[in-house]
Amino acid sequence: MATESPAGDSPSRGKRADARRNRQTVLDAAAEEFVASGVDAPIRRIAARAGVGMATIYRHFPTRADLVTAVYHHQIEACAEAGPDLLARAGSPLEALRQWIDLFVDFLVTKHGLADALQSDNDRFAALHAYFLDRLLPVCAQLLDAAAESGEIRPGTQPYELMRGIGNLCVGRDDDPRYDPRRLITLLLRGLERPHAS
Repeated sequence: MATESPAGDSPSRGKRADARRNRQTVLDAAAEEFVASGVDAPIRRIAARAGVGMATIYRHFPTRADLVTAVYHHQIEACAEAGPDLLARAGSPLEALRQWIDLFVDFLVTKHGLADALQSDNDRFAALHAYFLDRLLPVCAQLLDAAAESGEIRPGTQPYELMRGIGNLCVGRDDDPRYDPRRLITLLLRGLERPHAS
């Protein structure tokens, strides 16, 4: 029979909670390291940043592909969940769309090497790219529809085209510090607006 801890949790439940915390700590550290150094960042640096041993990382993520997939899966979810929240809180649907696109750009421009990884032959990365589209296209569509219904943008903008266009504008950011894709993305969004929209 399992003994209860003073807090009323069984030891196994406490271990599971510790494992979840360790996993999240590793994911956060890996995300920061990927921003700084790309998806090929050394595992030892990720472990040092997380304050765990390399064995802990390999216990949760046996391969680099497992780690990369888990990091970006989590970040895709955060971007997807932000859309409805912004739509509920922003001053207008157009403002929600702008704020969400800013988050989307953050996601894109800080993913050093992810595009190459997603285009590799690895089925895992192909599945991650499919998940990216499955989760984010409906959110983009919801924001575009709301902004069109409010009369702030012209109707007819396709979410895939907009996301693909933004992605294309973000290409090259890593190689040229003089290039800021956000300036062109701002112009792109202005082009969607109806003339009377502020």
